[in-house]
Amino acid sequence: MSTNTVSLPGGTWSLGELTVTRFGYGAMQLAGPGVMGAPADRDSALAVLRTAVDLGVTHIDTADAYGPRVTNELIREALHPYPASLHVVTKVGAHRDEQGGWPPARQPAQLRRAVHDNLETLGLERLDLVNLRLGDATGPQPGSLAEAFGTLVELQQQGLIRHLGVSNASAEQVAEARAIAPIVCVQNMYNLAHRHDDRLIDELAGDGIAYVPFFPLGGFSPLQSSALSAVASRLDTTPMSVALAWLLRRSPNILLIPGTSSVAHLTENVAGAGTRLSADDLAELDKIGAGHDIAG
Repeated sequence: MSTNTVSLPGGTWSLGELTVTRFGYGAMQLAGPGVMGAPADRDSALAVLRTAVDLGVTHIDTADAYGPRVTNELIREALHPYPASLHVVTKVGAHRDEQGGWPPARQPAQLRRAVHDNLETLGLERLDLVNLRLGDATGPQPGSLAEAFGTLVELQQQGLIRHLGVSNASAEQVAEARAIAPIVCVQNMYNLAHRHDDRLIDELAGDGIAYVPFFPLGGFSPLQSSALSAVASRLDTTPMSVALAWLLRRSPNILLIPGTSSVAHLTENVAGAGTRLSADDLAELDKIGAGHDIAG
């Protein structure tokens, strides 16, 4: 497998001592509909993972709850033994119910089991980075993370986890986690229209901590914006390409993990993230974040 990262937009970032490409890959969409069950085309799913690494991606995001277990098993089948340059990031703190929901699973015993499940399904003796998922499907929720995060710190001290992060967290919870132990990333919802974490991103950048946005184009309710469409049309590209390129320009600590189950879409995302945005383009796009020009 190639480890050439020259063609990937955005360069690299350090998660502790681990260097990753700022353009990464999120594996969630490799599972079946609703992130449940096996993919319709297993060979295609494996091809996406192998193509990502061939393109130079060194940051893959996953979770044992995806499927459940499905994406981790695909990653292992496609890429194990892993290249030394590849870093797989996972998350714990939620599981799947029979209705496809994401109920919290943040009790110490649940977290310990989740870490061991990730180790088993990925075929690893130590996880590079584990994010603690907080809140619920509507976003971050108030409350202390001390017990749950402390459990992950214990597992880190046992040598099962290299680095820690938090996901779906409020700024207060990020600060609480950092007071307990070092973190190397925060993974929250953020995009052109949802910019509530602007201050947090800048604070983390100053401290060398990565920010990993999910739902770069609105997720299950895609962002509808005439400004975004206009910029994309003017540059002869797609709204997703513009959204990804904007995120890379927003701050050097932002890492992208766009997901797809298609090799063609993966390569399109790589090319799109390298779209050059002018000062006028950026000014027009920033109006979206100010609350203008959002429909639907």
